[in-house]
Amino acid sequence: MPVRIEKLSGAAFLAFPDMLSLLQQELAGRFACTARADAQYGDLLYFADWNPSDDSGKAAQVPYWCRTAMLEPQLVHFDSIGEAAAYLKSLQRNWAPYQYQLFRRAALIQDKLPYINLKKRNFPLQIPDSSMGLYTLIDSTSMIISAKTTSPLPAGLLTFNEDHTNPPSRAYLKLQESLSLAARYFSVPLPAAGQRCFDAGACPGGWTWVLTKLGCSVFAVDRAELAPDLMSNPNVTFRTHDAFTLPPEELGAFDWVFSDVICYPSRLYEWVQTWLASGLVKNMICTIKMQGAVDWDMVQRFADIPDSRVVHLCYNKHELTWIHCSK
Repeated sequence: MPVRIEKLSGAAFLAFPDMLSLLQQELAGRFACTARADAQYGDLLYFADWNPSDDSGKAAQVPYWCRTAMLEPQLVHFDSIGEAAAYLKSLQRNWAPYQYQLFRRAALIQDKLPYINLKKRNFPLQIPDSSMGLYTLIDSTSMIISAKTTSPLPAGLLTFNEDHTNPPSRAYLKLQESLSLAARYFSVPLPAAGQRCFDAGACPGGWTWVLTKLGCSVFAVDRAELAPDLMSNPNVTFRTHDAFTLPPEELGAFDWVFSDVICYPSRLYEWVQTWLASGLVKNMICTIKMQGAVDWDMVQRFADIPDSRVVHLCYNKHELTWIHCSK
């Protein structure tokens, strides 16, 4: 018997790992979506009335705490693993699973699909621009799928093989992910030798460590010193200071300015505007740290800055990341 297809309206949102409650809070706070999901499959929430053509424009947006969204969901009923795989292949080449149960059965389906890399990656890397479908088994003979999703990454995740020895903190992973996304969204090359970078609030030096590995000259500022290896690195110039009180005109031009500082989003926004108005920076990446409930109006102000994008990273927690790149 051939597979049976039920085309669904709306969309389904897959939360970042351990971030389901934040996705739900965003749906309520940013989108005023107070209704419960029509169906929930682990961390995947399906809303039948999510309308991409909504006049408000909000429905066409994807929640930040959603790692990938199913934009054309279907329910597929099948009798065998071979049938399930054959139907997926008939729609497109690339498929990735999200599973909260039936892991072995999903693995058997994935084995019959064209190969994609589901493993952790090494930095630097280039994010592919090809389409990536998503499927989730909801019982042994049914799955919810979508060939059209919002991420080219398998199940919307970019994770790296970690260096547990050399970086002074795990914060380095946020910068590696941010730079990879900046390259994809804005077609800019990674920071490189000969470029000057400003790392504001750099201690203990996770972001500075990434930049030195790329060959950059780094001006690092914080009230506390960096890890000893970075303090002695000839490519690092360190100053003990409040990074947000140093005028751009005093420091000069930078190819990249970075901030992972813990501060109120409004203060970060003012600092960002100061640097953009100075004309002394081309590219910026900053972590928007949340102080309690998310101020969605402030987040939107970051998103409205030209040549910018606000994202949630796999390595973010209760925070977002603002990326700005100008050509």
